[in-house]
Amino acid sequence: MAERTILIVGTYDTKEDELRYIAEVIRTQGGRVVAMDVSVLGDPAQPVEYSKHQVAEAAGGSIAQAIGGGDENSAMQIMARGAAQLTAHLYAEGAFDGVLVLGGTMGTDLALDVCNAVPLGVPKYVVSTVSFSPLIPAERLAADIQMILWAGGLYGLNSLCKASLSQAAGAVLGAARAVQRRDATRPLIGMTSFGKSFLTYMVPLKPALEARGYEVAVFHATGMGGRAFENLAAQGAFACVMDFATQEVGNFIHGSALHAGKTRLTAAGRAGVPQMVSAGGYDLVDLPGWQPMPAALEQLESHAHNRLLTSVVLDAGGRRKVAQALARRLAQAQGPSVFFLPTGGTHALDAPGAALCHPEGLQAFVQEMTQACPPSTQLISLKAHINDPAFSQAVLAQFDRWVAEGIVPRP
Repeated sequence: MAERTILIVGTYDTKEDELRYIAEVIRTQGGRVVAMDVSVLGDPAQPVEYSKHQVAEAAGGSIAQAIGGGDENSAMQIMARGAAQLTAHLYAEGAFDGVLVLGGTMGTDLALDVCNAVPLGVPKYVVSTVSFSPLIPAERLAADIQMILWAGGLYGLNSLCKASLSQAAGAVLGAARAVQRRDATRPLIGMTSFGKSFLTYMVPLKPALEARGYEVAVFHATGMGGRAFENLAAQGAFACVMDFATQEVGNFIHGSALHAGKTRLTAAGRAGVPQMVSAGGYDLVDLPGWQPMPAALEQLESHAHNRLLTSVVLDAGGRRKVAQALARRLAQAQGPSVFFLPTGGTHALDAPGAALCHPEGLQAFVQEMTQACPPSTQLISLKAHINDPAFSQAVLAQFDRWVAEGIVPRP
């Protein structure tokens, strides 16, 4: 197996010792290293393969312009644009197999852009003083980004921070050696869902689509899963999307932290990807179960899923707002778009006689969705529960029509 090369990115004027240490660990493990300096004011003690001047030029500017702005935020945004552009170019040329970025808040801001510049399957690690922090918005995270806390490493090397740095070095090199890149010989269908105790349509749909020659990837729509789904849809990874678990939209508009950003349910449509959409779990707002209930939701019925997650059951007004939000996003679609509206319920706990079944609330959603659905999206109303065979059968029938019409490519 050919040895792997890791691109190391950081501010070599202030973090050279740490960056050189990471490079040494990678080389000791048999890997190769190329370095990119994203400093603005200073220079590294030793030269690097890609200088700060090349980074600034990749952004269409210069270090002099970055310094001349007189503001560190605007300067680092220039460097972030340049680093992302240069990274994408280098990857296209086959210059590296994985990337590792080191930084505090400034470096992490830049790191998020760098990691988004390379596709899914390219190992991307960030060593940061703010790993896992609420400072980092979900919509800026690459689908397969990995982060490790840079503990005790704000200024200078020590045994504590070496533990984090060496782990990251070994992890990115090991990932570059072990990663299995996607086989793109079969068209890929992107689907959203939750676990089988909640939604079950993927159980019949996945083998049926695979039997037709397609590959199916099912995303767990709990915030980060939806973000990954949107990222890949924007990149054109999917031949068709079956976005049936759109609860993250409701989470976002009702103020939950467990969302996938304001652009959820837009990427496929804007890219013209054929999309089938439904409302799995629309009536619930998921919240961190270990935090106090927000005042706006505390009077509503709630259901503890586990110690991490609690679901609040929306009233009729809250459900109408979700319908309106879904409709606004559907209206942005530039390609074929279908919305399946199961009038019998949208998850296992929403079935007749189940714990969270509220027929009046469901009727309010059905009425609002029927009125709000944009003309550009075909509304298919089903007298069925989303987990019924009739739902999956209707989806497959629509899919087969699109294949026959050439809207979805054949395998």
